Amino acid sequence: MTPTRKYNSSLLIRLHLVCIAAVSLLFVACTAQKAGSNKAMNQKEDVLQVLRQTNAYFMKKWPDTKEPIYTTRWRPSNIWTRAVYYEGLMALYAIDPKIGYYRYADDWANQHQWNMRNGVETRNADDQACGQIYLDLYQIDKQPIKIKAIKENIDGIIASGKVDDWTWIDAIQMAMPIFAKFGSMYNDPKYYDYMHRMYLYSRNEEGGGLYNTEDKLWWRDKDFVPPYQEPNGEDCYWSRGNGWVVAALVRVLNLLPQDHPNRAFYEQDFKDMMHALLKVQRADGFWNVSLHDPTNFTGPETSGTALFVYGMAWGINQGILDQTEFTEPMHRAWQGMVQDAVHPSGFLGFLQGTGKEPKDGQPVRFSSVPDFEDYGLGCFLLAGAEYYKYLSKN
Repeated sequence: MTPTRKYNSSLLIRLHLVCIAAVSLLFVACTAQKAGSNKAMNQKEDVLQVLRQTNAYFMKKWPDTKEPIYTTRWRPSNIWTRAVYYEGLMALYAIDPKIGYYRYADDWANQHQWNMRNGVETRNADDQACGQIYLDLYQIDKQPIKIKAIKENIDGIIASGKVDDWTWIDAIQMAMPIFAKFGSMYNDPKYYDYMHRMYLYSRNEEGGGLYNTEDKLWWRDKDFVPPYQEPNGEDCYWSRGNGWVVAALVRVLNLLPQDHPNRAFYEQDFKDMMHALLKVQRADGFWNVSLHDPTNFTGPETSGTALFVYGMAWGINQGILDQTEFTEPMHRAWQGMVQDAVHPSGFLGFLQGTGKEPKDGQPVRFSSVPDFEDYGLGCFLLAGAEYYKYLSKN
């Protein structure tokens, strides 16, 4: 005979409620995870959409890749401003591999016979900047003609023994990554060694040294080394100029072997700069053109801001920058640019024109058109592509 079991009805009710609660919590957790995943995906798609939008504006405006650029005079389209744009386009191509992007870059290089504005004898970093794109395109389709001129140029620089070409900090971004690319491609330390000598000359010797080891920021060139001062008595640290150095360090560190003896040196400069920049970010996410004098031509500026976002996103992605410290400022800067600088047409506002200090290219307004539109978009594409990678990882 089966024994009779007595059940406590209140206990059963409590057990039933516990089970319902557990299932509910599991449902909420799964829903939240799915919502978080969808939100991240939406953010990624939003980033990609604005990159496509801004780039489409430019490609539509400049369908002929060889067309010279006219501002105060005619300039060939393989100068540094257009080269920086193509750096950004190749970064976009890496996350959104549309054949039209590749063809637009390859056609531009072909139209200029894979050469520089002043030929293989030039020592001007502004001329050499196009070489970064030629090398990117060569690594996709290894035809020797693509790197013949730029390799001859860089090998000639090394053979000369002169290391004092980079007398303004923009030059570090225009030329230094080319040495790193050749060092990586050929596994040849001479390229790494020579670029380090040139970097050290700019950092420590030109004008007494263009890097201020106290403030962890760079003077644009010797004209701005103290006693030069901004109106508020501070040193003049130009936003985009410091952005060029950030971008150069990112692009070099991306290529330099992990065990290279100079890697820690560049990483320290990079980290020190990024921490210094955190202190002077605006509440709206942007940086002013004058980093230590917000009263001198104050207001948002897109190109410097974009280069700093590029650095922050890359540093977080590589584990070099502390995610808890840099993520919010990075988000704020990206959102500031998208909300306040991007026009519905894809045109970028708040972009300072060419120059070397806060007063150049003014006024910088939402609707003002800079003398060159290309480099600002290049900076924005670099930032957005790296930010997209961050969202993909997180």
